[in-house]
This record gives sequence, C-alpha cells and structure tokens, in this order.
Amino acid sequence: MGTVTSLFARWWNTVPALEEDEEEADATKRYRPLRKHPELFQARVPATWVAPELLEIVNACKSGNAKKPEICSALRVEVKDVYSFLCFSPEFVKLFVSEIENFYASGIPARRPNSMNNYGVIVNEIGMRPMITEFQQQYIWPIAKVLFPEEASQFDSHHSFIVRYTAAEDLGLDMHTDDSDVTFNVCLGYDFTGATLTFCGYMGAPDHRQATHVYSHEEQLRVRSVCLILMLGFLVRFCAKAARAKAMLAWIAEIGRAVLHLGSRRHGADDIENGTRMNLIIWSHNSAWRRAHPSRLRREYYSKEAGPPDPVCLSYTHDRDFLAYKEKPSGRASGRNRAWCPPPGKEYENFPDSDETM
Repeated sequence: MGTVTSLFARWWNTVPALEEDEEEADATKRYRPLRKHPELFQARVPATWVAPELLEIVNACKSGNAKKPEICSALRVEVKDVYSFLCFSPEFVKLFVSEIENFYASGIPARRPNSMNNYGVIVNEIGMRPMITEFQQQYIWPIAKVLFPEEASQFDSHHSFIVRYTAAEDLGLDMHTDDSDVTFNVCLGYDFTGATLTFCGYMGAPDHRQATHVYSHEEQLRVRSVCLILMLGFLVRFCAKAARAKAMLAWIAEIGRAVLHLGSRRHGADDIENGTRMNLIIWSHNSAWRRAHPSRLRREYYSKEAGPPDPVCLSYTHDRDFLAYKEKPSGRASGRNRAWCPPPGKEYENFPDSDETM
C-alpha cells in the first residue's frame, strides 16, 4: 500500500513546467528555414481561417447575454459540460495539415506531447506559439469563460500539440485526465473509422470512472435512435423535408469540428479501425485558478468511489483494478508501475484483492 501511496503522491503533485520547456526549442530554430506557410507562424488568425459558426458563438458570448449552456444554436451540448462546434474553415485545415506534413518530412527530431503519444508534435516547439496564442485569446477564451467561468477566468499559457493515430502507429489513447484547466480538441483529418472519444466523470468525484458520453470524430452520419419517432407517426409529417429529417435522425462530426471540456474530465481515445486521424489539442492554463485552488492537488479531496468502474472508463496505465475487469492490452508491456487509482482509502466496496489487480 505504501508503494501505491507514493505513486499517487508523485503523480498528483507533479505539474510539468511545459511553457518554460518549450521557450527555446531547438526544433523551432532548425525548422524556420523550412517553413512552407509562414502565415501560420505569425500572431494573427485571419477571419477566413475560422468557421462562420465559431464567429457566431464568440459574438454571442461577447454580447453579455449568453446563458450557459444555451449560448446559440451553433454550440452543441454533447453531454453536460462537454461542448462541440464547427471551428476551422477548409482553408485553414488544408494549410495547417500541409505544414505538419512538411515538418514530419523534414526529419527534425521533435519532443512528443506526452508519455502516452509516440507520434505527436508540440506545435509550440516548431514556432506556432504566436498563432495558437492569438487563437486561444480571440476565440477559445471568450467561449470558455462563459461555459467554465471559474477555470477560464483567464488563460495565461497553453501547451499545444498534434496527436496522430493510425493502425500502424498509436491506435488510441488510454483513459486519462489532462494537465489543463480547459481542453480544446479539433479534428483535422483524414479519412478514418473508429477513434471515438469516450468521456467519464471528473477526477476525484465518486463517479470518476463512470461513462457519460461517446463523441465521434468520424466524417460520416451517425444515426441516432428513432424508435420514438417511428412509433409516433404524426411526427413524421413534420419531417417531410429530407434536410429536416436528416437533422433529426443523424449528426455529423465534420473535419474542423472541435470539442471543448475541462481537463479534469476523464476521457480516452478509442482505437482507430482504419485510416489516419490527426487532431490539434490546446491545453489552456489559468495560473490564478491553480494558485487559488490548491485543494485540487490533495489526496484527501478524492472522494470514495461510488461503485465498480465502467469497463470503458478503465485505464491500464493508471488504474489498480484494471486487470480485474479487462485483459492487458496487446503491445502494452510496461506502464503498470504507475497504477495509482483509486488512491488508498478511496476504493469502492468489495475492491478486488491485490492478486487480481497486479
């Protein structure tokens, strides 16, 4: 138990100084003469780069009349405190993806975004920090401070990076929480199936490891349940037009659509089935919020779990009871030495014996 306690303390109380590490990145200097689209490295975001829907949401938030969560029709509530919206125009997506592909082709070594992603790129470290900062301040922050007024009272830094998933590389991402106050995650391509994003509860809450929602980045229709509509025939008359019927029966997660949520929300990227998925992720930080809420780093504020975890919310890397419910994932020979969740004394009733969990 002492080992688990020390692992929890080390994980829970370590917040990496990402901004300082990125300031003098060697990759920025080496990549400068190879840049393909110089406009991506300037502190500006032309209006042609953002979707009209994003402008609508930002203007609604700035009006002072926005009420959470019903800001405007362009903002979709996926589940409580998880939102999505069309964000970037095809023009920006084409430019950005082209630049990232150019960086990959350069062969310049890049530090990976985190220990769980082996093929990503920290875009701040290749010189895009000014543009990302401008986008954060002009577009993400006005929305976030309405949706999450405490955590997003200000944004004074960010850790921004690309993640890439293919059947031949990283398939997905284990369940985790982010070292962010607010997370922005936008799909930039390409053609793929699978790779859904599963959301569970908040770090330290009794339902921390209970499933709440599955979000799909796929560029295809996802048919919702329509049993009630089929049973209530009179509703069909209101869906006579194809466009209206389609809107009621399905939803599209377009390339360029973003999801916004608190970093403390447990989530994971499910395995990709085929193709390639690339996402831009921006972890926004609020240093004042962190200083004012030191309790978020204390073990005693982790509530006892209400019951056994939902299997989809289990983390091989972090959860002590993973092997009691699921088999070890293929290709995962290490990582169990970091298992800490739930912390000692916070286990649910009838927590598995140690020989079932290690």
